[in-house]
Amino acid sequence: MPTTAHRHDTPPPRTGSGETAVLRGFLDYLRASVAAKVDGAPEPRVRTAGVPSGTNLLGLLHHLALVERSLFLGEEVGDWQATFRAAPTDSVADVVARYRGAVGDANTVLDGCADLGAPLPRSRPGRPAPSVRWALVHMIEETGRHAGHADILRELVDGSTGR
Repeated sequence: MPTTAHRHDTPPPRTGSGETAVLRGFLDYLRASVAAKVDGAPEPRVRTAGVPSGTNLLGLLHHLALVERSLFLGEEVGDWQATFRAAPTDSVADVVARYRGAVGDANTVLDGCADLGAPLPRSRPGRPAPSVRWALVHMIEETGRHAGHADILRELVDGSTGR
C-alpha cells in the first residue's frame, strides 16, 4: 500500500465579478489541478487501471487534451473510448506537455471571444458550433468530473492526496 503524501491544497480562484472571468478562472483552476495530479506520477503505475473499466491516470489527461482540442479547436475525434489510453511510448511528461499545449491553444481561441453568447469560432463540417458560454460550462464540468477521478486514481497510484 502506498504511503500517503499530502500536497498543498490550492483554494478555488478569486476572480473578477464578470461572467467570463468567473468561468475562465474556474476552468483554469481545474485544468491546473488535473495536470498536477498526473505530473510526476510514477511509471508504470500511472498507466495501471484503478477500476474495472480500465480508467488510468495518464489516460484521463490524454482524454482531456483531446476534448480541449475537439471543443475549442474543432479537431475531429474518431473514437472517444480510445482517447482514454495514452500511447505506450508517451511519457508522463509528454502527456502533461501535450495537455498544457492544448489548454494554451484553447485559451488563445477563447481570448478572441468577447461575447459568451456567440458561437465558438471553430470549423467542424456539418455541426453547429456551441456558444462560448456552453463550451466553457461543458469544459468545467468535463474537467471537474475527471479531476475527481484523477484524485482517487493518484491516491491509488502512490498515496498522494490534495490538489
